[in-house]
Amino acid sequence: MGVKTPTMVRKIRKDDREAYLEMAEDFYSSDAVCHKIPRRHFEAAFQELMRSREYAEAYFLEYGNQTAGYALLAKTFSQEAGGMVVWVEELYVKPDFRGCGLGHEFFVYLKEHLPPDVKRVRLEAEPTNQKAISLYRRLGFEDLPYCQMIREE
Repeated sequence: MGVKTPTMVRKIRKDDREAYLEMAEDFYSSDAVCHKIPRRHFEAAFQELMRSREYAEAYFLEYGNQTAGYALLAKTFSQEAGGMVVWVEELYVKPDFRGCGLGHEFFVYLKEHLPPDVKRVRLEAEPTNQKAISLYRRLGFEDLPYCQMIREE
């Protein structure tokens, strides 16, 4: 039986800036999202992550001693849920590390570290991202019957 490569989930740090920006650009260039966004949005997100954990948090996924991906969370309050909701805004695993169980590992970590006032974890996926959808369903996520709409300001 082979030795399992150690994985780690850790909170993002100030010195992770360039790695975060690079992975965020990769994520938004992939088919996991429906459109690209400007680099200044990644930079604004990183600044907010360094300012406070009030609205957002980010984690790095490591496989062995290598950065393998990241997760970006957003926080909101929901009357419908009866409390706090954590949105998994982004979960990105670098191509060389896909299939290593890092997505599953992150959700195990998240479940173990959620504050008790969190009543719901929510996420979205592009309909074509069937591998991600399959993982999310295995982890107990269900489809919502809502039509999501946005208006950019």
